[in-house]
Amino acid sequence: MAACAAALAALTAVPAQAHGPEHRPPHWELKDTGTPQARFRGLAAVSRNTAWVAGTGGTVLRTTDGGRSWRDVSPPGAGELQFRDVEGFDARRAVVLAIGEGEASRVYRTDDGGATWTESFRNPDPKAFYDCLAFFDRRNGLAMSDPVDGRFRILSTGDGGRTWKVLPERGMPAAQEGEAGFAASGQCLVTAGTGDVWLATGGAARARVLHSSDRGRTWTATDSPLPAGDPARGVFALAFRDRTHGLAVGGDFRPGRPSPQAAARSSDSGRTWRPAAAPPPAYRSGVAWLPHSRTAALAVGPTGTDLTADAGRTWRTVDTGSYDTVDCAPDHGCWAAGEQGRVARLEH
Repeated sequence: MAACAAALAALTAVPAQAHGPEHRPPHWELKDTGTPQARFRGLAAVSRNTAWVAGTGGTVLRTTDGGRSWRDVSPPGAGELQFRDVEGFDARRAVVLAIGEGEASRVYRTDDGGATWTESFRNPDPKAFYDCLAFFDRRNGLAMSDPVDGRFRILSTGDGGRTWKVLPERGMPAAQEGEAGFAASGQCLVTAGTGDVWLATGGAARARVLHSSDRGRTWTATDSPLPAGDPARGVFALAFRDRTHGLAVGGDFRPGRPSPQAAARSSDSGRTWRPAAAPPPAYRSGVAWLPHSRTAALAVGPTGTDLTADAGRTWRTVDTGSYDTVDCAPDHGCWAAGEQGRVARLEH
């Protein structure tokens, strides 16, 4: 089951031309979505064949044939919404999050492959702005909002996204001045196992990672070494391959701005973070572990894709295409998505 990870790891040691035309190394293969006007920051890799993407203009697409064809399953009347996250449980069931102030933040759910949608949450608080959602399993999930009255707000569901409730704020540490989440890739809130969840922050003096081991009821905050001190800098995405080992990527999202120390790793559930010895060369907005690998992961951003073969200690650029988010399924189906309707699947 580690064949894909091993092949990707070989990229760090073997020049691409050495593989020959008949044996190309693993690479992104673009899939024509027919929607060049959309930017897809929401992505759910169900398998090599099935994936969901969600983006601007209220757009939601689904493929069940490996990207050869895409069905536009956008919720009716959602054209003014900005979808930034999607969680796909299978080819029929998915939950999507729209971001924005007040009522612009909404959650929709489908049980029939997007043929019909139910709006299950509309944010009633003008001070809240929801960024990301994540599920522990098919029933239990969370969504997070930027701080309201000085604390991040957590929304919880126990029925697969059909109903939602705001969790008490007493277990949430105080936010820093200007601190917020980044709705850049649907990965500012991630889970591992049955109860662990992490929240990525930026925009303040310190870029932090918050961790909860009880499904969002109580949290602890840890500083990360990623760029901070500006509204455009921070931790943009997290990935945990289990409840202990995690990766963080980010930087400064403004084009052309340097992003030193744009990646870090943790081996203690996010209690401490160590900067990568050789980080990605620029801002990265998405990150994903390769399935069934303890050491291989991909990070993506507007200027390229980077691979680590040593659990985040060092990264090497392997593609220069623009992507905002990346996700992998257990059957080694890895997908990336981004601007101008770009969606790609990792071929190997």
